[in-house]
Amino acid sequence: MALRHLPLSLAIAVAVLLAPYGAQLIGGDSMVGTLVTMMIFAIVVVSYRLLAMTGEFSLAHVVIMGVGAYASALAAKQLGIPLWLSIPLGGLVAALVALILAFPLFRMKGFYFLIGSFAAGEAIRLSWIRFRDPFGGTRGISLIPGFDLTLPGLGRLDFFDPINAYFMITAVTAVALFLMYRIERSRIGLTLNAIHWKDLLAESVGVNLWRYRTLALVLASFFAGIAGALFAHNLSTINPRIFSIHAMLLVLVWVIVGGTRTFWGPIIGLIALTVVDQVLRLYIDLPPEWRPAIFGIILILAVMFLPQGLESLPGKIRGWLGSRRPPPGMDVRTAE
Repeated sequence: MALRHLPLSLAIAVAVLLAPYGAQLIGGDSMVGTLVTMMIFAIVVVSYRLLAMTGEFSLAHVVIMGVGAYASALAAKQLGIPLWLSIPLGGLVAALVALILAFPLFRMKGFYFLIGSFAAGEAIRLSWIRFRDPFGGTRGISLIPGFDLTLPGLGRLDFFDPINAYFMITAVTAVALFLMYRIERSRIGLTLNAIHWKDLLAESVGVNLWRYRTLALVLASFFAGIAGALFAHNLSTINPRIFSIHAMLLVLVWVIVGGTRTFWGPIIGLIALTVVDQVLRLYIDLPPEWRPAIFGIILILAVMFLPQGLESLPGKIRGWLGSRRPPPGMDVRTAE
């Protein structure tokens, strides 16, 4: 980490540590619960960008998250597997499903890949509805074992306390984000970027496009599965409606509004739109049916005026201020 980024990193760390206490003062435990959900979806949006680095956008990512949620929930509830093992198992099952889907999906590109991923995701989601045993049908699975952790000197932690849940899930999210950051900075990440911008050129120098696109899909799905497992054990209940196309479109809006050029863009979009949603809910009392329309307007405005997302806003402001500053050596009065 560059030394010049140290003050910003410390400020972010302090903000993350103090956030649940501030949220509890503003909106009580429900606001802390919103923070916990936001931490889980931070893994989802960043893992989605990992796949988008290849130039392909999927509509099945939230369903893949659901695969991890169902796998971990069934492993913990039906087989009695402890959570420290069932959660990574959920990620591995999601990655395996993604590997199987890669064979038909990567025969397509662009719009056809998008539609193909939607069809595959709906097929998985409808199978959860069709097969009541073991998936629970439309009601899903309830009474999923929650987090359970005993620390030396502190005893057994109560994860019904949302602040304890926040810190536990934030720790897992931090590890997941660090791993994805290292992947992006590795040779694999550079190759994925090359495939995104110049796929034919990359192929001409020996890059196996199918292998790297499949690797991106499998890695992104593993982390989405981990997020799904955290979601299931935090709520203790899941059903197919949670992983519908509506949730997928919300993830797309977060990613597009935040931007995909940098690692932090999707997280910025997630935080900004969560704040907007909470302001609409707490202070304006806008009916829930109006919120999709508001998010649609924000998405249109972002595409029109910030096509590279909110992450490009500081650069645009610096450019605007620089254009208003007189050149070095010029007298302001002369310029006027």
